[in-house]
Amino acid sequence: MIPSLLAETSSPRTERARVLVVDDESMIREMLADFLELEGYSVTTASDGMAALDATGARPYDLVLTDMKMPRLGGIALLDRLREQAPTTMVVMMTGFGTVETAIDAMKRGAHDYVLKPFKLDEVSHVVERALAKRRVEAENIRLRQSVSLYKVSEALNLSLSLDQVLDTVVTTTLSELGADFVAVWFCGSEGDFFERHRGVGSAPDGSAALEGVVDANTLGAALAAGRPVLVHGEESRPYFTPAMRDAASSFVAVPLTVKGKMLGFIAAVASAPSTRFEEGQRKLLSIIASRAAASIENARLYGDLQATFQQTIEGLASAIDKMDRYTAGHSVRVAEYAMLLARRLGLTEAEIALARHSALMHDIGKIGCALNLNKPGKLTSDEYEVFKQHPAHGRDILSPIKFLNPLIPGVHLHHERFDGRGYPLGLEGRGIPIIARIITVADTYDAMTSDRSYRRALPHAVAVAEVERCSGTQFDPEIAASFLEGLDAFRDELLANGAQVPA
Repeated sequence: MIPSLLAETSSPRTERARVLVVDDESMIREMLADFLELEGYSVTTASDGMAALDATGARPYDLVLTDMKMPRLGGIALLDRLREQAPTTMVVMMTGFGTVETAIDAMKRGAHDYVLKPFKLDEVSHVVERALAKRRVEAENIRLRQSVSLYKVSEALNLSLSLDQVLDTVVTTTLSELGADFVAVWFCGSEGDFFERHRGVGSAPDGSAALEGVVDANTLGAALAAGRPVLVHGEESRPYFTPAMRDAASSFVAVPLTVKGKMLGFIAAVASAPSTRFEEGQRKLLSIIASRAAASIENARLYGDLQATFQQTIEGLASAIDKMDRYTAGHSVRVAEYAMLLARRLGLTEAEIALARHSALMHDIGKIGCALNLNKPGKLTSDEYEVFKQHPAHGRDILSPIKFLNPLIPGVHLHHERFDGRGYPLGLEGRGIPIIARIITVADTYDAMTSDRSYRRALPHAVAVAEVERCSGTQFDPEIAASFLEGLDAFRDELLANGAQVPA
């Protein structure tokens, strides 16, 4: 993976270094150009600082070799402009003996080195080579940092199926790697418009938070949809901002999020400080991040859809179970709430808490397979009870062919096992019973006792609590029973505060 990333963010090593020679004396320009061409460099010349800026604006250069004193724009002013326009370009000053102090000052302001006039060509060659060697090292360090960053972000994206986590990784990485003040991700809307889905603001103390939400997303999205990546600065960035904020950005870059030719949205980064200017290499880096992110975003969306389908399926089946018996309407939902309470109190993970809830919703699915009148008055006969006892096995058989519901089987199949081993259908005991099943056993029993049944009225809350305490260590795991009772009063208070009914 890393070699391909490097290929996208760097130039071929065989390409000749590009040098711009700037001097108002044509003889010196031509002599230096001929010599440096013989040394293997690709050389262009400019007669003064203004011409040099035109040249560097038209194409990038690895090094600028410039005289100090020139008409229109001298070497120091050129250096200052290059720091803004092309900060990675190395600058070497040429000066006479009388201006050495000025040359040293230029180095403090960002020049790499200086050569004295009249100069020896081999000295110029050494200075140029040292400058370019330093640039190669700096460029390699940047590529290595980018490669490490891209590897980390790729790993993070591959490991997450949470859309929010994916977007947070993308935004955080872009803020860090581009040095941006504001980064946001927009998604395509159903009407061909765009809406902001996630954002991040850098730590710059210049009020850059004011940039939040000021991008003209539809104008930008239309440009990107037409296949035009956006990398603009200053005045050129104005069309992509709302009127009130068109003077806020110094540099602006945006790339599309595309999967299999379909545009999902885009990522945009803004720099507000005049000293910050996004380069083409950073645009390519953002494009690579976007390509990795787009696939992860699509996967996260599909996973979210699957989770929604999963949830809807479980809730629909739970509703079907409860409708079989008017006395148990709402039973599965209440057991699921109690199971979640217990799972949290026991310190289970979020995934295990969700599993406890879903398993509790499904715990009575096997009743569908019982040919019984569950609304008959009075208790079941012994024969009817034997039929009823088959519902955990029926539940297992119903869920087994449905692969995405298979994780619910232990809770559904074993929620009538007892801690002392006298339960059914397998007669498991102690911690040999899966913890989800032990949780559902307590939650199911408490709700059954505090709900009306065809053969009796609901038991008072205090009676049900006493029964859970009495059966702790026999029917129930004592640790789970104790944790349930410890948290039950607070849970009942919470339900009451939300307007729900609780057992009297």
